[in-house]
Amino acid sequence: MTVTVAIVGRPNVGKSTLFNRLVGKRIALVDDTPGVTRDRREGEGRIADLRFRVIDTAGYEDATDNSLEARMRAQTEAAIAEADLILFMFDARAGITPLDEKFGQLLRRANKPVHLLGNKAEGKASETGLMEAWSLGLGEPIPLSAEHGQGLSDLHNIISDAVEQDSGEELDPFSDQMPEVEVDIDPDDETKLRWDPTRALNVAIVGRPNVGKSTLINKLVGEERVLTGPEAGITRDSILVPWDWKGRTINLVDTAGIRRRAKVQQKLEKLAVADSLRTIQYAEIVVLMLDATMPFEKQDLQLADLVEREGRGLVIAVNKWDLVEDKNATLAALREACERLLPQLRGVPLVTMSGLRGTNIPRLMQAILDLEQKWNARVPTAKLNQWLNDATQAHTPPAVSGRRLKIRYATQAKSRPPTFIVFCSRPEALPKSYIRYLVNGLRDTFNLGGPPIRLWLRAGDNPFAHKARKIR
Repeated sequence: MTVTVAIVGRPNVGKSTLFNRLVGKRIALVDDTPGVTRDRREGEGRIADLRFRVIDTAGYEDATDNSLEARMRAQTEAAIAEADLILFMFDARAGITPLDEKFGQLLRRANKPVHLLGNKAEGKASETGLMEAWSLGLGEPIPLSAEHGQGLSDLHNIISDAVEQDSGEELDPFSDQMPEVEVDIDPDDETKLRWDPTRALNVAIVGRPNVGKSTLINKLVGEERVLTGPEAGITRDSILVPWDWKGRTINLVDTAGIRRRAKVQQKLEKLAVADSLRTIQYAEIVVLMLDATMPFEKQDLQLADLVEREGRGLVIAVNKWDLVEDKNATLAALREACERLLPQLRGVPLVTMSGLRGTNIPRLMQAILDLEQKWNARVPTAKLNQWLNDATQAHTPPAVSGRRLKIRYATQAKSRPPTFIVFCSRPEALPKSYIRYLVNGLRDTFNLGGPPIRLWLRAGDNPFAHKARKIR
């Protein structure tokens, strides 16, 4: 089993900075403002030859009511219960505070291996704080600089001891080889090479603040995995939550609510929004959540357009459906608005649901998996050109400047999303209306409603070009 390491401590001591260094990526938001991290975040840590699971946690707050701080504390306590090894981080320059002492008492009752990390230990200003840490009764404090990478060798020794105890075998410090993995793929089978329906699927949940993204993820995984509440803008980091759905691993990513750019003023919210937008780029399927009481606002349409431009599959989930009274009339209006406002995504799946009550979740997951299959679709060249011949005969390309445009043949360049190349004469002169006609024809003929479709125009080689050169 992989050893799980939890990084805990009071706010603003550098836990997320150390987390980013251990996983080798800047995936956790870091800022001078205390309390940036709210949810617990998991990642694969690495120090030299060591591989382990690491959890970043929210800053510990001494709160037990129903406040946001109390819910953050519950997330930290869940990480402590899950961990095999706890790294208790404190600010070596500030020394031991009363909150550190109270947290130390809680960790002693956890009955888990705890190691003290004195962060920001550059220079002599940290010596007093490191001496004070002995008073916690948790052993020798280790001086560390998460920002500059100092002290990682001591951290390596601590984690390697935990790995040895977990596996019962002594690690070879000079071994850094990854195990070989045999992949059984038939090179003649293009479907296997392009789409494996058993691999993990990355699904990002995006939308405006307070539309129910975190509530949906908690309902899907069956636990309070991410923070929820009536406050808008609780989620800041993009949190990845692996989840098994009927034997298929789904990597759910909860994101911060995205408001209009004009309303985003604070630096921390700008970082959170940028993290959410970056998540769209790395997702495969994006679930855009709408509030059923305020659907298709301008920000929703801009997000849908961004997903289309990034080439990701889009599923529209209309949340809080239990608050709608006239459901039939509202659903008809939603479908009409979707077709009218998002013509570039004609046929996009629209699912009404309630994340709080868990209604229509199977329909949402089926829409996601169906869209993934369309997003990975491959159309045989013979069938594609048969369709193109029928389409051009039904509606011939228009004449531009007295010269009729000729469309010769088409081929699919790639999938994810489906991308087609049409070879024709004077591609720059083909009207956009005719291009839309071809794209809509592709959707209708090959059942590609929903995913973005890319249609590129190319000019074929002139068969008489060599003769023209000889004449000259």
